[in-house]
Amino acid sequence: MVLTTGEGSHIHKEVRFLHNDSSEIRIGMRAKIYRGTEIMGSVTIGDDVFINRDAYIRPQTTIGDRVSIGPFVRIVTDTHDIGSHDKRAGAVRHDPISIGDGSWVGASATILGGVTIGAGSIVAAGAIVTADVPDDVLVAGVPAKIVRRLHR
Repeated sequence: MVLTTGEGSHIHKEVRFLHNDSSEIRIGMRAKIYRGTEIMGSVTIGDDVFINRDAYIRPQTTIGDRVSIGPFVRIVTDTHDIGSHDKRAGAVRHDPISIGDGSWVGASATILGGVTIGAGSIVAAGAIVTADVPDDVLVAGVPAKIVRRLHR
């Protein structure tokens, strides 16, 4: 595993990095990651990112610059192909997730694989995001829906 951290970043000693030899975790400058967070590479985290405690971040995740992530957020790229009757959870795959610059993901939100969160958007606390979110909107609910547009 390759772990790269940018200048001025603060990563709590209880952050767990799970990896294999082919994964890379890149953390930008001035990032702050609080205790209990678990990151499984390959993951890219931009500059000036804040990740609160106990976040769960899976492979093939890209987090832009100036993103804030609340406590207990789950960014879950893992899914399975549909298997046969005998075992419906077939082969594992990781569908990428991208979180745009300046976005805010509220406490206990879940973002599922294959989703892009647009720049400047807000994911409300407790939301479950199953589809792409455009730039500059607030989404909430299960599944997350656009609540309103935000000013640039």
